[in-house]
Amino acid sequence: MDLFLIIIAGIFVIIGFLGSVLPILPGAPLSYLGLVILHFTQKVEFTSNFLILWAVIVIFIQIFDAVIPIWGTKKFGGSKRGVWGSTLGLIAGMFLGPLGIILGPFVGALIGELSANKNTKDAVRAAFGAFLGFIIGTVSKLVVAGFMIYYYVTALI
Repeated sequence: MDLFLIIIAGIFVIIGFLGSVLPILPGAPLSYLGLVILHFTQKVEFTSNFLILWAVIVIFIQIFDAVIPIWGTKKFGGSKRGVWGSTLGLIAGMFLGPLGIILGPFVGALIGELSANKNTKDAVRAAFGAFLGFIIGTVSKLVVAGFMIYYYVTALI
């Protein structure tokens, strides 16, 4: 049974890492679930403080990831259309591979801002803010998921 739980936990941790880049998957919560599953094996026992701390970090990073692109767009003069455009651009970009995931939020925010009748300079500036927010959020999720992979691996060594 332990081997089955270890494999399932590993799958969750890996899918969580991928979910840090793919917006459809909740990356950090899936990685955390992998650690919780690993905790239920005979081989690994994390402390309660460790699990609570990582639960708080995961909740924080989920909230941060939702807020930072909006903040970036608004900080650089964007509107709600820019935020929505960034989100839709990210989703559309998923179908275009890694480059689409990176450029999608920028192009979407740019289109959103232009549809709000902003001049090109202001639209590009707001789109850059959306892009910057997306990058900061994604890097933050990757760091958290990377730490959880580290704890998964070191717990099994």
